Amino acid sequence: MEAVFRSVTPMIPSIVPIDEAIAFYTEHMGFRVLWRGNCGAGIVRDGVALNLVENTNLEWANNTSLSIGVSSLDDLYEEFRTIPAKIGPLEVKAWGRREFHLIAPSGVCFQFYES
Repeated sequence: MEAVFRSVTPMIPSIVPIDEAIAFYTEHMGFRVLWRGNCGAGIVRDGVALNLVENTNLEWANNTSLSIGVSSLDDLYEEFRTIPAKIGPLEVKAWGRREFHLIAPSGVCFQFYES
């Protein structure tokens, strides 16, 4: 029997202690905790799961980018506009896709687009 890939769960560096990272993702980005360990946590929002890893390597964080398709980009943009993160404009990019970027306090970049 051939193996079939079922999902992907990126590992995201926390930069801060894991409790602070969990607070940002749950209180501001709408994720919920699936599991919690001493140095990490699994979080999920709808069908998107992430593993937070306690790690202070800024180079790793600043080079982590995720592209997430959502059902209502306008609603998500309104939801995120005032959270404590860097939020880029909601716009059609040069490659023709309407999207916006969010840079979390850790430096991790999220690209959201309507799918």
